[in-house]
Amino acid sequence: MASSFGFGILRAPLVVLGVVTLTFLLLHAAPGDPIALMLGPAATTTDREIAARALGLDQPLAEQYLRWLARAIRGDFGRSIATGRPVASMLWQAWPATAILVGASIALSYAVGVLLAAFQSASRHRWVDRIVSAVTVVLAAIPGYWLAFLLIMVFGYALRWFPAFGAAGIDAEFLTPAGRLADRLAHLALPLATLTLIGIGTVARYARGSLLAAASEPYLLVARAKGLRPARVMLRHHLRNGLVPIVALLGLSLPALFSGAVFVEGVFAWPGVGQVLIQGVQSRDYPVVMAATTLSALLVVVGSVVAEVFLHRVDPRTRPS
Repeated sequence: MASSFGFGILRAPLVVLGVVTLTFLLLHAAPGDPIALMLGPAATTTDREIAARALGLDQPLAEQYLRWLARAIRGDFGRSIATGRPVASMLWQAWPATAILVGASIALSYAVGVLLAAFQSASRHRWVDRIVSAVTVVLAAIPGYWLAFLLIMVFGYALRWFPAFGAAGIDAEFLTPAGRLADRLAHLALPLATLTLIGIGTVARYARGSLLAAASEPYLLVARAKGLRPARVMLRHHLRNGLVPIVALLGLSLPALFSGAVFVEGVFAWPGVGQVLIQGVQSRDYPVVMAATTLSALLVVVGSVVAEVFLHRVDPRTRPS
């Protein structure tokens, strides 16, 4: 376990460096000029040259990258080209909305997904198992943006049960505390449903396979031979050991708590980090995109290392002999 942990720690900076380097190169290779977008079509050549010099975009690409990297290591992600605000402040302000949306989605997805998987494992190879399997396969495979638009059309426009866009109504500040909470929950419903339905499909499929693989393990046969009740065998032995691999999947969900599901925040205009990232890409706002990518990459490697270490702790089979 110690060697695996040490290797993960040593590998993490290289992974992050590779991600941010590739992102930097792709951003500058993509069509579009942030200076032209910022100043507009009426700007003269002299105006664009002055703005590029002020932002350091007139320097060679390698020098721009090294300067950005030196600042990022110190935690300074610079200022947004489009707004002039500190990038760290923009992301910090948007992060709570993403954390609420994605955190609730992860909790619901794992809770419902594991329950469905346990139900399928208990009724495996029966007709109900096949029906639930078909539903979870569809949920796991369905394009997220398509599901988002479907929910908007049905529940936002046809039935008018929930608002389709934003995180609060225009009159939210005039409502009572209870009214503001109800308004926020109503705006949260559709984006949360989109992420949760897709997550349930993924978790249920993964957990079902893990539980079925553990169903023939000797310790379960021994537990049943002792005359233990089926519910006790499922809760104390089958779920406890069969769901160990889910830890790895949960660790990989950690980056979503920061970056969010970009497509969902974009479709529903949810004011989270994903929405900030979309606006940054559209305006070629290099500092914003680079900061969001860097922090997401950091969370990816942290989640992977934490999941790997936890797996070694809870599952003796993964420990080196």
